[in-house]
Amino acid sequence: MGGTSSPFRINVDGVSGDEFSEVEIPANDSLFVFVEVTLSVNGGTLPLVVSDSIRFKTNGSNQYVNLDVWGQDAYFHANEVVEGVWPNDKPHVLYGIVACGFPGLDSNKNLTIPAGTQVYCHKDAQLIVYKSSIDIEGSFGNEVTFQGDRLESFYDDVSGQWWGIRLIEAEESNINYAIIRNGSVGLQVDSTSDATTLNLSNTIIDNNDFFGLNVNAGANVQAENCIFASAGISSAYLFAGGEYNFKHCDFVNYWSGGRSGPALLIKNWWEYENTLYCRQIVNSTFSNCVMYGNVEEEFRVDTLNCGFVDFEVRNCLLRRDEIYNYDNYIGNIWNQNPGFLSIDPDNLDLHFGASSPLNEAGDASGTFSNFSDLEMQSRDGSPDIGCYELP
Repeated sequence: MGGTSSPFRINVDGVSGDEFSEVEIPANDSLFVFVEVTLSVNGGTLPLVVSDSIRFKTNGSNQYVNLDVWGQDAYFHANEVVEGVWPNDKPHVLYGIVACGFPGLDSNKNLTIPAGTQVYCHKDAQLIVYKSSIDIEGSFGNEVTFQGDRLESFYDDVSGQWWGIRLIEAEESNINYAIIRNGSVGLQVDSTSDATTLNLSNTIIDNNDFFGLNVNAGANVQAENCIFASAGISSAYLFAGGEYNFKHCDFVNYWSGGRSGPALLIKNWWEYENTLYCRQIVNSTFSNCVMYGNVEEEFRVDTLNCGFVDFEVRNCLLRRDEIYNYDNYIGNIWNQNPGFLSIDPDNLDLHFGASSPLNEAGDASGTFSNFSDLEMQSRDGSPDIGCYELP
């Protein structure tokens, strides 16, 4: 109906134009009508709505099909090396490999992503940090979100839409109040020579094909108030040694399909060309954490004595068919239902009521340094286990 000035283009049975008449449809036949629109870049920060309609006049009767299209300007990064501070006034869309530092090109860069930034990732896209650092500076209620770029509601809970974020020999990085979802491996942290590879806090990693968090080959990760939720293998896989300190974290996996791993898997050895290799696990703690889900074994430690292993599990709630009774397991709760409000993987709610075994069962010496939970609720001298604290 907008005629030649309409931004929409129409094609009827292979013929383009603005108006078609005397179109006859024989019995048992069909008419194909295609409509498309390309929205112009407008430099704006708010979504744009373009509307028109198609009129069908058949045997003297008018019928209308309304056309309403939403679009928004964005920052596009396609196979690009990035650094500096990303603006958060418009979404960022990633294609291919977007890297802060890249082998053979550069290193010692920094990428800062401020609170409220929305990052949409095309199929197989990944954000790589190579011998550089990343600072994701979200805040409560103004998180930085990473997800696929398909905006139809059907894709809200489809995993594997993009690859994930990968830190390779990274300099010390910080991620606070991020949501990382619907990837293959949500966050992968590889080896580093820095004392601390990643400070991860107040972050939710959910609905990833393989792992939510994968820590490899000697990385040092400090994590507090985080949720590592549904994944096709393990919510978190800590592999080939390193230093791990997790406080008030939920490793909770209610993946709706079959999976081959527990919510949290720790392994310090591997084989390559018939040779056995190990790396040390040093100065590691898991305090006030939950390891639970919908299979019998949600916590597994697979370590060999060929490497030094030093970790402690204190005041955690764990689901496991065989209970660990070693000296480095202190004050833990085994195989009790935490009483989460919802275990639906599409509507997971890890809050709990006063009757939950998580209530006031934490170790005060292992609490978050600012004594608040994922939602900024203050913790008292008898903290709860997990990322949430009862008011």
